[in-house]
Amino acid sequence: MALFSRHRLPATDRTRLDLRPGDAVLVSTELSDGRWAVASRRALHLVPVDGPVVRHPWSDVDHGSLDPATRTMTLRWVWGESEQLTFAEVPGSFAFSQTFRERVQQSVVHAVSVTLPRGQRARVVLRRDEAGAMFTQVLGDASIDLSDPAVAAVVDAAEDEVRDAVGLPR
Repeated sequence: MALFSRHRLPATDRTRLDLRPGDAVLVSTELSDGRWAVASRRALHLVPVDGPVVRHPWSDVDHGSLDPATRTMTLRWVWGESEQLTFAEVPGSFAFSQTFRERVQQSVVHAVSVTLPRGQRARVVLRRDEAGAMFTQVLGDASIDLSDPAVAAVVDAAEDEVRDAVGLPR
C-alpha cells in the first residue's frame, strides 16, 4: 500500500475550467471540503462539486501562507478579503503551495512600500495581467483614503517610482 495517494483532477472537472489560449494546468489538488484548487499558468481556479468554477487571475492575489500543521492556506486578495483553503492531503498542499507562490511572484514586476501621512503602510505594485500587460495596484488596508490629497501625492510618487524602475511611461 502506498504511503501517499495522488489524486488527479477528474476529467469532468477539468473541462469546466476556463482555460484561455496559452493557458495550461500546472497543479491541482483536492480540498477537504470536496472542492479542487487548480493552479494554471494564468489563474487560480476553485472548482466546487456543483456550480460554477471561480477563476481568479494571479494579479487578484496579494499573497498566501500555508500552515503545514493544518494543511490550510490563507489567501489574501488584493481587495482586502481573505479565504482559507484546507487541503485534503499533505503532498497536495506542498505541491500546490510551491506553484501558488511562483505564480503570484511571477505576476509582480516591481513593488515599493510607502508610509502614508497618518502612519499607515501601503504597497504600490507593478503587476502583469494575464496577457502580459503591466498595471499598478495600491495595496493596503481599508482605512487608507486615496481621495486625501496628501495620501494621493505619496501614492502617485510611488507609482512613478515603480514605473520608472522598469522604463514605463508615467
